Amino acid sequence: QVQVVESGGGLVQPGGSLRLSCVASGSGFSINTMGWYRQAPGKQRELVATITASGGTNYADSVKGRFTISRTIAKNTVYLQMNSLKPEDTAVYYCNADAQSGRYVYKYWGQGTQVTVSS
Repeated sequence: QVQVVESGGGLVQPGGSLRLSCVASGSGFSINTMGWYRQAPGKQRELVATITASGGTNYADSVKGRFTISRTIAKNTVYLQMNSLKPEDTAVYYCNADAQSGRYVYKYWGQGTQVTVSS
């Protein structure tokens, strides 16, 4: 079993910054790709950024150049540095961890952290 806990959300002004953190913990699994997703009211959940175990990153076009995902050497913690925040970034941000056990990969999700960008 893997637990995923994210934190760091809050209320910020447009143009401000937030840093989200996510910790995946458990036993019997190898944490592979981790990522951030978000869901705004009335919208589908969308990918924000992912990072592989080797450090490869992928970003949604809407956040590219503004957000940065990073990962600790231990591979179980990821961060999302969010700069130049816009009102449209307002959403619940969820951390995802792909945990591999043998030939299976299980997706674990955190409870989410609210990010509100308000003018």
